[in-house]
Amino acid sequence: MNKILIIEDEEAIAELEKDYLELSGFDVDLEKDGESGLEKALSNDYDLFILDVMLPGIDGFEICQEIRKEKNAPILMVSARKEDIDKIRGLGLGADDYITKPFSPGELVARVKAHLSRYDRIVESLMPDNSIIKIRGLKIDTTSKEVWVNGETKSLTAREYDLLEFFMKHPNQVYSKEDIFRELWNMDAIGDIATVTVHVKKLREKIEVDPAKPQYVETVWGMGYRFKV
Repeated sequence: MNKILIIEDEEAIAELEKDYLELSGFDVDLEKDGESGLEKALSNDYDLFILDVMLPGIDGFEICQEIRKEKNAPILMVSARKEDIDKIRGLGLGADDYITKPFSPGELVARVKAHLSRYDRIVESLMPDNSIIKIRGLKIDTTSKEVWVNGETKSLTAREYDLLEFFMKHPNQVYSKEDIFRELWNMDAIGDIATVTVHVKKLREKIEVDPAKPQYVETVWGMGYRFKV
């Protein structure tokens, strides 16, 4: 589960961000001032940081600069200030994105997912080749595209395999049918998200002991699917 730190002094905004991110499967911590936020950012492992620009004590720009000296995780800066100079400054200090208030929680979640996905791809490209992914009784070889369930080889179609690999590379994260369609079919899901439902059903029939009570690909009602670890 990806871990996120929000440093935001406006409690209502911070709680709203936290709620939406947690509903999307993220583990979220909150800090309300710059000094404690920076200390927590540097002393813990986080996968992404969300920083308000205007904070009591140390401002978001300085926090961004200090984090970037030690960590490569994505940094999103949030501010009510719309001046281009602030955006340029934030991005120049190492931030990956700059979001202007007011914004929808859905937009924030979408940007968080996009930056985490991009960062994961960068990290994977720098790591030694390791083609085996194993989660509980499931194992896949991303080079040969072979799949084993409790030691037994399973035959999947190309799309079923792509779906399984996507889930196993992003465990415990909730993805809507639209998100999955865009990731695997490389296009917007315009009236065609039923395709995802069909492929999830077929995949469950091949990897689940009881497809009616899935232990891996879990339905999160009203939101989409999550691969349970």
